[in-house]
Amino acid sequence: MNRIKDFFSSLLLIELVKGMMLTGRYLFARKITVHFPEEKTPQSPRFRGLHALRRYPNGEERCIACKLCESVCPALAITIDSEQRDDGTRRTTSYDIDLTKCIFCGFCEESCPVDSIVETHVLEYHGEKRGDLVYTKEMLLAVGDKYEERIAKDREMDASYR
Repeated sequence: MNRIKDFFSSLLLIELVKGMMLTGRYLFARKITVHFPEEKTPQSPRFRGLHALRRYPNGEERCIACKLCESVCPALAITIDSEQRDDGTRRTTSYDIDLTKCIFCGFCEESCPVDSIVETHVLEYHGEKRGDLVYTKEMLLAVGDKYEERIAKDREMDASYR
């Protein structure tokens, strides 16, 4: 009996008709295309985007070169060089993040004791060559300076979630 049923279903192309019905069901449905540069999709508050180094209100960089972010990074995307200043404090001489290696896990942000390195909600950045996505200390500080108000607002919202 099953053989006869299988024969007629293959002869009448039942699977094809079912597939065409499914296609027809979505053919006239409302489209959900987003025209990206003009329209933005909603972002999750947990989104992690471009990294930034922050400064204190007096203009001094926050990073104390403890190298916790470098040691906790699972992708080994962060490299830090530091030296001791005349007043006895340590500061970074170079702070590089290779965004082609970074997996945007947020461990660097969580491990930082002075809230220096943060992952912003900025997603619109690109590089045309591999070297364009290696962010240096100066580039990270520039990102932090540019988006400081937004970063501070996001940090306050994050604190309210906890």
